[in-house]
Amino acid sequence: MRFGRRHPVRSFDGARVVVTGGCSGLGLALTRLFTGAGATVLVVDVHAGPPIGVLPEGVLYRQLDVRSDEAWDETRRWVEATWDGLDVLVNNAGVAAGGRIDVASMDDWRRVVDVNLLGVVRGCRTFTPMFKEQRSGLIVNTASLAGLVHAPAMSSYSAVKAGVVALSETLRHELAPWNVQVSVICPSFFRTNLAESFEGKDVEIEQNAVDLIANAPRSADRVARVAFEAIGAGRHLVLTDPEGRITYGAKRFARPLYTRMMISAAERVADGRPGAPSAMRAVDRLRARWDTPSRG
Repeated sequence: MRFGRRHPVRSFDGARVVVTGGCSGLGLALTRLFTGAGATVLVVDVHAGPPIGVLPEGVLYRQLDVRSDEAWDETRRWVEATWDGLDVLVNNAGVAAGGRIDVASMDDWRRVVDVNLLGVVRGCRTFTPMFKEQRSGLIVNTASLAGLVHAPAMSSYSAVKAGVVALSETLRHELAPWNVQVSVICPSFFRTNLAESFEGKDVEIEQNAVDLIANAPRSADRVARVAFEAIGAGRHLVLTDPEGRITYGAKRFARPLYTRMMISAAERVADGRPGAPSAMRAVDRLRARWDTPSRG
């Protein structure tokens, strides 16, 4: 059973949409879906210009580093002058991170916090006044299953993604009086170029994460389709794959089993055995031990 306010299926025909990190991966896949649904989309990304031939025809582009308050202000002014309002903000830009707490550097932490958490905060702060004035809007924040399920050797990534989940839930409540809806996407590993953004000190852990991303069972397009349907239906917490639903369900309803599996994964990391970080392998073991229909 799902609790909370239910919304009719939303039409994005004619919607004005901003997507951060929309030149690749999940951001690009969502951009294609919004465009296909009739929306006018502005992609903002860190590049000076979009890769040639990547964005769908008619999609607009502006350079934006999500770490820059000034760049966010410039984007807001462009939206006001060009569109006179905004319907959907998709905070999707992010970088990959991983590492053991005593190996990852403080610079690694600062980078992932500034991009993956504060980048989302800046986007929400920038456009919330506009949404309040309109008394309408939709904020979509890309988090991760790591924001709900906290595997070993991923402390920085889990911390910031948990922050995005918490921010999204807070804003869901805080902005409800202005009819502003909030969704947060929490996918497990999927095939994307996100792995190219690794640049931390814990090279061993990051290389194993690269392998998990490269060998993930689903593509960014598949994740985007599930997320897009859920967003349109007004879902707040969007779990895009069975692994995520099983693992999050185990954490909620079979906590001792979940804890044993995560400690087992940590032991693999400590022993230097292949597969660190072992989040997906812990998921596989949870699925075998807790083989019931998805819950929650």
